[in-house]
Amino acid sequence: AADPLLPRGENGVDGRAVRVGTRRSQLARIQTDSVVTMLRELYPDFRFEIAVAMSTTGDKILDTALSKIGEKSLFTKELENALERNEVDLVVHSLKDLPTSLPPGFTIGAVCKRENPLDAVVFHPKNCGKTLSLLPEKSVIGTSSLRRAAQLKKKFPHLEFRDVRGNLNTRLKKLDEKEDFSAIVLAAAGLKRMGWENRIGQLLGPEDCLYAVGQGALAVEVRAKDQEILNMVSALHDADTVLCCIAERAFMKRLEGGCSVPVAVNTLLKDGQLYLTGAVYSLDGSDSLKETMQTSVTYPHQNEDGPNDDVQHVGITAKNVPGQAQEAAENLGVELASLLLSKGAKHILSVARQLNDAR
Repeated sequence: AADPLLPRGENGVDGRAVRVGTRRSQLARIQTDSVVTMLRELYPDFRFEIAVAMSTTGDKILDTALSKIGEKSLFTKELENALERNEVDLVVHSLKDLPTSLPPGFTIGAVCKRENPLDAVVFHPKNCGKTLSLLPEKSVIGTSSLRRAAQLKKKFPHLEFRDVRGNLNTRLKKLDEKEDFSAIVLAAAGLKRMGWENRIGQLLGPEDCLYAVGQGALAVEVRAKDQEILNMVSALHDADTVLCCIAERAFMKRLEGGCSVPVAVNTLLKDGQLYLTGAVYSLDGSDSLKETMQTSVTYPHQNEDGPNDDVQHVGITAKNVPGQAQEAAENLGVELASLLLSKGAKHILSVARQLNDAR
């Protein structure tokens, strides 16, 4: 019998093709290829086809700061449309690009093992061997992230920060070929995946810069009702990454933070304890709130067959991670956000949002 995955009458080797959607950028392709490689090893009988269609809104509008476009699903909308029309069966994203509430009908079916989530500084060749603190007064640092700029302005007041947009290739080219920037700040994970780890001049630890929610993790988005694909990709879940990212996303969601406000996190899972540090910042970093909380996530895996098997936690469906552990992680994020809100986070964030809109 024909495989239910193929309503389109396309017959592969044995009639089974799974179509994977990706953005056009080189990094998006590399990330998608890495996920497809894992799937091919797990399911050698299936054919996985990569459909590269999509320049997304975020890829096209390059003259506007990300935080100004204000569209939550900047890099994901077009891909979701293809998913909805059954043109593709799954889509690979950077988890940090996915909003904490997905449109109805979609879910994150897999969160792969996290790459290093820290931010990294890439220096202009003439500043090779330096660190941010050693750069001369008024050196210009490129970053399009309000979160990075807010934290680094506070930490390195002698530096200036300016927007830099475009994909990784474009940004590195701008850095190297012009004299506009002394350095730019990027996610270490992206540089590593592109094979440019040797360009990392300085890794920013949590004491310098907390990272973005979900940074360094890849997410596989699928149709929530597509059990077959959901079961297939769920083998890619990395339990530790799932729990950390659920806590981070729950924190972000409770704060209602998006691209347009500086919200940052740092998570650590050690000996069954999940530690979450979360912070909010004013745009210039002068005003901030930061707290850490922890919870136990050691729970046995119960076979939760029945109506509960599709429970989503902040958009993530992880059947193979204990439900109670996921719940504990989500509660941790909510409680930490509530603590910051009780200390005045709402004011800091709404001022940041207004100032950013006015820029």
